[in-house]
Amino acid sequence: MTDSAFAFDATTAGFQTEVLERSLQTPVLVEFWAAWCGPCKQLKPVLEKLAAEYNGAFVLAKVDVDAEQALAGYFQIRSVPTVMLIKDGQLVDGFPGALPEGQLREFLKHHGIVPAGTAEPESPAAQAPRDPQAEIAALREALAAEPDKAELRLDLALALLRAGETDEAAALLDALPANLATDDRARAARARLGFAQRLKDAPTQAELQRRIEADPDDLEARYLLGTHLIVDGDARAGLDHFLHMLRTDRDYADGLPRKALIEAFAVIEDEDLVGAYRRKMASVLF
Repeated sequence: MTDSAFAFDATTAGFQTEVLERSLQTPVLVEFWAAWCGPCKQLKPVLEKLAAEYNGAFVLAKVDVDAEQALAGYFQIRSVPTVMLIKDGQLVDGFPGALPEGQLREFLKHHGIVPAGTAEPESPAAQAPRDPQAEIAALREALAAEPDKAELRLDLALALLRAGETDEAAALLDALPANLATDDRARAARARLGFAQRLKDAPTQAELQRRIEADPDDLEARYLLGTHLIVDGDARAGLDHFLHMLRTDRDYADGLPRKALIEAFAVIEDEDLVGAYRRKMASVLF
């Protein structure tokens, strides 16, 4: 199969733009291979087939380790084939060797990657009216009828978070089975929970604003004020504070500015806004 919109040869020169920046929008599966490698010849067509079938849910970047020795060295590739998954500009998982197609599909599904247009429909309970207390009551009733259905516990945790009931939501999230704990909705829920929990004992917005007016580079104040704003629904203003942190000191508090932006992207439902700020973040980082 020749290169397409969803599978391409990656080079050292284009890696930042074609892989790292692109992964801020779309997961990138990176395959390190070599022409002399027998298992690579088995794996490559399967990965290319999946990239085409998934129709943009991920893209495949193919790295010839002999031609791109600098990249292979940077990622400390010791054997081929080796496959790595990059999301949001960072390495999140990977494996050596040629997995069969079924296991490749499971690997992708584990990271929330399914063929475009085939996402599983929400459960009936998840489609309950968005009045918070009515939704919680409906989900409690559904869970009482099916106590072993873990998906309902996740639905209830999300509803509780929307209602501001963080303690019970946290307990439900902690009790999720492993296959759901890494679900995209569970990750978003933990991000939202983290934002809410960080505001316990935090100064008021007015006090934080005064601190920033006195010192525009008070990054702790900017972080807490940005968190307040996102929890209160003013996502753009919150993201502006996090972006200011990134521009001022990307390494502050062990990379907190970048982490705050990524966590905010998981919480904010306005896809256009998230896309715009992903691009702004990429322009600062790369």
